[in-house]
Amino acid sequence: MKKSIKPQALLFPNPVLVVCTYDADGKPNAATLAWGGIASSEPPAISIALQKPRYTYEALTSRKAFTVNLVPAKYAAEADYFGIASGRDADKFAVTGLTPVKSEIVDAPYIAEFPYALECEVIHTLDLGRHTLFIGEVKGTIVEDGATPWGGDIISWNAATSEYFTQGAAVATAFDAGRKFMK
Repeated sequence: MKKSIKPQALLFPNPVLVVCTYDADGKPNAATLAWGGIASSEPPAISIALQKPRYTYEALTSRKAFTVNLVPAKYAAEADYFGIASGRDADKFAVTGLTPVKSEIVDAPYIAEFPYALECEVIHTLDLGRHTLFIGEVKGTIVEDGATPWGGDIISWNAATSEYFTQGAAVATAFDAGRKFMK
């Protein structure tokens, strides 16, 4: 017999996305979001979903810019803290010792210690009920010299088990493995 589970438990892994913004006073903030991903390839765009009461929601609606930072495994605890603490109550960068860096392209900071960041400008919002979907056009990318996101060090999140993990070994090549079924 089949059982019913939450859809987010099936659609994993989710990359751990740390979204950085400036608040109305220019204070940098970082928030780990559960829901987000690629929205479009042309123009390149990222989707992120937030609840209205969140501190980051206020920053996104006023500043219209954010960065998406991918998390190396050694910073899993910092990323987790960014998701469970509110920027209303704490300076998350001061607490974790991580460094906000002003983007040269959008009105948002990125995290110096994280090797990858996407610099985004909000181009659409959609109220979905509990969450609002923000679509950010990627205006720039930051990649640390020598870094490759497919190297296995970037963490993902499993919604079914609430665990962070790194990538395993490749099992097949996309857009090639299925060719054996084509006639």
